[in-house]
Amino acid sequence: MAPPTVNDPWLAGRHFGIVIDAGSSGSRLQIYSWKDPRTIKVEKGSELAYTLPKVEKGTKDEEQWVKKVEPGLSSLVDNPGDAGAYLRPLVKHALDHVPPSLHKDTPLFLLATAGMRLLSPQKQAEILHETCRFFLTHTNFKIDAPSEAGPCGSSVRIITGEEEGLFGWIAVNYLMDGFTGSLDQPTTYGFLDMGGASTQIAFEPSPEHRKQAKNLIDVRLRLLGGEEIRHKVFVTTWLGYGTNQARERYVGRAIAEFESTRHEDDDDPDEDVVSDPCLPKDLELVETPVHTQSATSHMQLSHKLLGTGSFEQCLRKTAPLLNKNTPCPDTPCLMNGIHVPPIDFSASHFIGVSEYWYSSEHIFGLGGAYDFVQYERAASEFCSRDWGDIIKEHDESRQKHHLGGDGEVEKGGKIVETGRWGPRVELPRLHMQCFKAAWIANVLHEGLGMPRIVDPGGNATTDGDKVEEEAKKKGLGRPTFQSMDTVGDIAISWTLGKMVLEASKEVPALKKSAKPLVDPIDDIEDLAHSPIQPIRPPFWSIIGLEDRLTPHLPSSLTRTSLGFSPVLLMLWVFFTMFAFLVCYPNRRRLRSVCLRSVRSVSSRRDPFDDLLEEGRLGGGSRPASPTVFGAKVPSALRHIFPSSSSSSASDSRSKPSNSTLSLITNGTALRNLVPGPSSARGSPTRLAPMINGNGNSNGSAMMSESHDYDPPPTASSTQYMHANTISRSSSPAPGMMHATDDGLGGARSVLTPRPAAISRSSSFARNF
Repeated sequence: MAPPTVNDPWLAGRHFGIVIDAGSSGSRLQIYSWKDPRTIKVEKGSELAYTLPKVEKGTKDEEQWVKKVEPGLSSLVDNPGDAGAYLRPLVKHALDHVPPSLHKDTPLFLLATAGMRLLSPQKQAEILHETCRFFLTHTNFKIDAPSEAGPCGSSVRIITGEEEGLFGWIAVNYLMDGFTGSLDQPTTYGFLDMGGASTQIAFEPSPEHRKQAKNLIDVRLRLLGGEEIRHKVFVTTWLGYGTNQARERYVGRAIAEFESTRHEDDDDPDEDVVSDPCLPKDLELVETPVHTQSATSHMQLSHKLLGTGSFEQCLRKTAPLLNKNTPCPDTPCLMNGIHVPPIDFSASHFIGVSEYWYSSEHIFGLGGAYDFVQYERAASEFCSRDWGDIIKEHDESRQKHHLGGDGEVEKGGKIVETGRWGPRVELPRLHMQCFKAAWIANVLHEGLGMPRIVDPGGNATTDGDKVEEEAKKKGLGRPTFQSMDTVGDIAISWTLGKMVLEASKEVPALKKSAKPLVDPIDDIEDLAHSPIQPIRPPFWSIIGLEDRLTPHLPSSLTRTSLGFSPVLLMLWVFFTMFAFLVCYPNRRRLRSVCLRSVRSVSSRRDPFDDLLEEGRLGGGSRPASPTVFGAKVPSALRHIFPSSSSSSASDSRSKPSNSTLSLITNGTALRNLVPGPSSARGSPTRLAPMINGNGNSNGSAMMSESHDYDPPPTASSTQYMHANTISRSSSPAPGMMHATDDGLGGARSVLTPRPAAISRSSSFARNF
């Protein structure tokens, strides 16, 4: 589909933003758009002045705003050079849907997450460098300049789990109007995200706990009226607390407990069956332990797990995985000894996405406002079912609902039923549903300390817009926790939060001195001591080199102590010395090259320099120009930067006399030697002393004869040169003449006259 044209009303005053979420399983490009805040008329004090820019899908066809490729960007670990071919479909999609006239003003971001974090720093740098190079050479989108974050600045980088949480927190509060600050909503919403490898929490502590809270991060946004809003947000990540990683830890623990009761002489493989209450009844899976502390050889073998289907026992078995008893160096702590400020659940309300939504909605149909009683009832029923019955129902659902998926039944592109197992509810999800349901419940209640709300009515609402309405009907007001996937037609995603921040940056500030808006991680003042550290692979740059060398330097030699970079200073000194050592032995050659370069630019040539370069100048070098150094120039550099005083002595020895070149003997000028107009111009060749047949010079005879010669006035000529003006001739061996007090002195070099010149000179002598 072609991008909208310039005359399209939808395009008027619209800006675009592109984010590529480079995850572990694939990379998803999302195009967002918003109206230019500078074109929106906002009246002071109006409701519009206290809202953020409205960020929407970036295409008129709502199905075209997303494009995904598989597998993940991290799959290029062995072939970083293939990044261009990998990203080409995504870039082409963006080029096809963003108007070309807006490309240079459209920011493009590739922000990598889980998969790229697992690679070595060197591999990370190689892939990101190739990605940056591809964007710069194949697109005209807006890309950040090189910085310490990478060759494309913050446009191409790996984000931390905490950054994901902060962007997700912005997205949730943007969609749920959490930034309005009205009396009905005194605080913002908290954000919970659970993936396969980790889980994140981001929330704004209550005012009474905010003062004592540590490691809070400033999140700054700008409303359409120009007012800046600031929130102090706490965010942290628990690695290994995602559903998949938690399952691996659980399997290792279950097999270890089984092996501790197993007899050493029992080698019957049929006896290696581990009962698993977190699997549906009679489901058999063969798994190999991954997370074991002191694994024996037999413990490392694959074991068969047999499901017993008890949700209550599964809750008890998974609770120790929270590591609530881990030492807490900075109280209070929640899980694994990680500090978290106190959470006031009577005022704080949380929204869970990703696995919180999938595990609640896709199988149980309980997405939305969370009720533990209803949730526990549905989970217990599912876990206790026979696996054969579950498979049968799954197959029937796949055949019946061809258009359905993820627990939803679609007709004509609209969801008409929920709570069904569509064709995209695959068997692996059914395998792990019992475990995931128990793990989520334990994280919420045992890990985070969320109270169990009793609501006999339950909830089966899946539309995010109806969640609060349904909750109020049940007397819950704003529910303490609700799982959501979309609000209206906008998916809850950390990429949306990133774009809300970018759109907010375009709002003109009320004061010109206002601090520019940046990503939250760039607002951390003492980043070196912050628990949140950006992921910065070792790119080959001076800044990256400084970052690697600084930890090995004494504190007194750091940039902070000196006020400048000692690494950059050392590099400057090194390159200066290196350049001097290379250039000094080749100074004459370099000077000649420089002279030629200057002439090629100015298109001017000096005859004196021609003779100097060709080695034909026997009378010394050009007089040196005075320098500011005078006689203070060191002797080693004096011939490179000659001073007027140091060169005066050499000038007297090597320079030819500046007196007028004339062949004067007893007052008669030899410039009158050649009579008539035919003597157009004399040359050193014609003025050379004649060599007779005996090898003697007959120049003196010529001079004596010419002394008595008084040519007629018509034969006079004034076309001989001065000493510094040399006539160019085709003589095979030209030389320089110099004048003396007695007349014409000998040539500096032997001049070989041309035969024609000799004959003319002989004829001229006979005429005397």
